[in-house]
Amino acid sequence: MRSNGPDYEALMQGHLDALHAEARYRVFQEHDRRAGAFPRSVMQTDAGPREVVVWCSNDYLGMGQNAGVRAAMKAAIDRHGAGAGGTRNISGNHGPVVALERELAALHTKPAALVFGCGWLANQATLSALGRLLPGCVFLSDAQNHASMIEGIRAAGCDKRIFRHNDLRHLEELLRALPRERCKVIAFESVYSMDGDIAPIAGIVELARRYGALTYLDEVHAVGMYGPTGAGIAEAEGLGHAIDIVQGTLAKAYGVIGGYIAASGAMVDAIRSHGGGFIFTTAIPPAVAAGALASVRHLRESGAERAALIERTGRLRGMLDAARIPHLANPSHIVPVMVGDAARAKALSDLLLADHAVYAQPINYPTVPRGTERLRLTATPLHDDAMMEGLVHGLDTCWQALQLPRARGRSCAV
Repeated sequence: MRSNGPDYEALMQGHLDALHAEARYRVFQEHDRRAGAFPRSVMQTDAGPREVVVWCSNDYLGMGQNAGVRAAMKAAIDRHGAGAGGTRNISGNHGPVVALERELAALHTKPAALVFGCGWLANQATLSALGRLLPGCVFLSDAQNHASMIEGIRAAGCDKRIFRHNDLRHLEELLRALPRERCKVIAFESVYSMDGDIAPIAGIVELARRYGALTYLDEVHAVGMYGPTGAGIAEAEGLGHAIDIVQGTLAKAYGVIGGYIAASGAMVDAIRSHGGGFIFTTAIPPAVAAGALASVRHLRESGAERAALIERTGRLRGMLDAARIPHLANPSHIVPVMVGDAARAKALSDLLLADHAVYAQPINYPTVPRGTERLRLTATPLHDDAMMEGLVHGLDTCWQALQLPRARGRSCAV
C-alpha cells in the first residue's frame, strides 16, 4: 500500500463519474455472433439467451460470414498454425500475407502494398513516418479526419494545416500560401464514417497536381463497397490512378481484421523500413491473411453484394422517411439517425434493445460533436425485409415513447 501521494483510484473514478453525469459512459453489450446467422446474434440475459438483430455492424457486406472466407481461414490454420511468430522484421513473411499484399496492390492498381495489424495502425504509422521522411513536410488535413490520422500527423511532429471539411476553396487558400518546392501531403477520407458524406476527390486531386502535393486517401469505409472491383470511391470515380497513397482496412467490408496501404514501390518500402507501428508489431496471423485474401478476391469478382447494399440502404432510408424518423442525407451506405442528445440517444438504444430486440449502439462525443448524438445504422445485404420492418416499427414506437422530435419532411434522398 502507498502511504502517501495522490489517490489514483479516486482520480480515475472521477473521470468515470463525469462520463456517467453526461450520459456518455459506454456500455459494451455482450452478444455472440453465430456463423451463418448474421445479422442475428445471441445475447445472454437473466431470463436466458435472447436473439437480437444487429444494426450497427461495420461488417458492411456480411463477409465475416462468407463460407469461402471461413474455409480459407480454417485451411490456413491447419497448414500454418495459429500465430505469425512475431514481427515480420524478425520472423519474416508468411505466404498468405505476401499473397494478400500482392492482391491489394492489384486491387488498387499500385506497384506495392503493405499490411498492418489494423487500420488505425496503418494510418498512424504511415503518416508519422511520412512526416519524418519528407523534409520540411506540411500536412493539409481535413477537419473531420479520423482520430488515427490525427494521431499519425501529430506523431510526425511537423507542420500541419487544417482545412474546413470538404472545402476545396479553403484547401486551395492554404496550398497557395505554401512554397511550391515544400513537401506537402493532403490527407483526407473518401467516405466519412459518422455523417456518411463523400469527399470531392476530383477537386482535391486537381489541387494536389497544381500545387505539387501528395495525396493520402483513407478509403476504409469504401473499399469492398464502391467501384467496379471494390477498390473504393476513387475507383468508382475513375481516379484510382491519381491517388498517391491509398489506405484501407480488412475489418469492415472484407469482414476480417487488418489495415493496409498501397502506393509506389519506393513509398511502400520506405514506410516498411521506417514506420515504427509496422516494425515493432507482430504480423497478422496466416489464417487472418488467408481469410482477407479470399474476401478481397471474391469482392473483386462479385458485384452482387455491392448491388444488394445499395438496394437495402435505399429501402431503409425510404422506410425511415415514411415514419418521419430524422436521418442525415448522404450518398453512402451509412444511415445516421439523429437524436441530438446523449442521454436520449442512450435511452433510445436501451429501449430498442429491451422492447424490440434491436441492437444499435448510441454514438456520442467525442466520436461526434455534442448536440449531434445519433444511432448509426448500417443495412447489410443480409438484413431482410422483416428485419427492416422490425427496426422501423421499433424506432417509431420508441420515438413516440421518448417524445423525440420527428422529421419535418423528407430527410434523405435515395
